[in-house]
Amino acid sequence: MPTRHFRYREILETLDRFAVEYIVVGGVCAVAHGAPITTFDLDLVHLRTAENIDRTLAALTELEACHREPGDRRLAPQRWALEGAAPALFTTKHGSLDFIGELSGRGYEELLAHTVELVLGADLRIRILNLETLIEVKASAGRPKDLAVLPILRQTLVENRRQRGD
Repeated sequence: MPTRHFRYREILETLDRFAVEYIVVGGVCAVAHGAPITTFDLDLVHLRTAENIDRTLAALTELEACHREPGDRRLAPQRWALEGAAPALFTTKHGSLDFIGELSGRGYEELLAHTVELVLGADLRIRILNLETLIEVKASAGRPKDLAVLPILRQTLVENRRQRGD
């Protein structure tokens, strides 16, 4: 049964157990870089190979995922939803999870060079979009919710650079 709580770590651990290849983008990515924002879903750009989609579907089954849509219908994750560029939106037992095939026209392979590795605890390593690229894609998206967070992301970038001595 899906929950109203958002536990992204449990989602990431499940994806890791199934060896799903993805990049964390969106609000969780911003928070990981130190941005003082709130988010209630996990946005990922995933590798769209047949093998990775198989692993993703297996992980989604363990997460008790269903497509997020209006009404009470519970539609199981479908392969076709993960094959395209458009977002595939899911509700899981740990919270909302969105798989995005392309971000600003770039897929997993194109974005991989613009990521950093983040170590969560002793045994979980994830890739997150670097902050410069996150700012770029949010600006190019042009949606009000993306534009609203840009000043916070830009200030976070300035502070991060200052702390690193850049």
